[in-house]
Amino acid sequence: MNTTSPRALTPGPDPARRLIDLLGYGGLLPFAGLALLLWLVTPDLAPWVAMALSAYAALIASFLGGIHWGVAWQRMERGQDQARTHLAWGVAPSLLAWPGVVMPAYAGLVWLALVLVVCYLVDRRLYPAAGLSAWLPLRFRLSSVAALCCLIGAGAT
Repeated sequence: MNTTSPRALTPGPDPARRLIDLLGYGGLLPFAGLALLLWLVTPDLAPWVAMALSAYAALIASFLGGIHWGVAWQRMERGQDQARTHLAWGVAPSLLAWPGVVMPAYAGLVWLALVLVVCYLVDRRLYPAAGLSAWLPLRFRLSSVAALCCLIGAGAT
């Protein structure tokens, strides 16, 4: 039984929203730190830093897909349509991100930036029907910075 009210699931000026913002923006620290580090490390360390950035970007893409499984579960419990769309899309980011981890960093990081942008574009299409439009401004900012960091990192490789 779901005891959480729909109001509690929408962003607002409360302590939960501050925590969400803190965690979301905090999640950008590895993106920014690793992208910057790629420009600063010696060539022998660059592959390791690039792998760390690629792995983190793929992990975040997988997380973004996983959100859709939670959305699908709620929609199924409520008897709403489109749960299958969320389930299908939920696995796509992981599958799309995986090649980016095994590609050479100069190409893989560009691919992962594209995957993060595609994740946002799909969410921009699917979130409104699920009542999650209020999250899109935060998702835009987080996805933009994450994708930009991947591109900056690719430029250093």
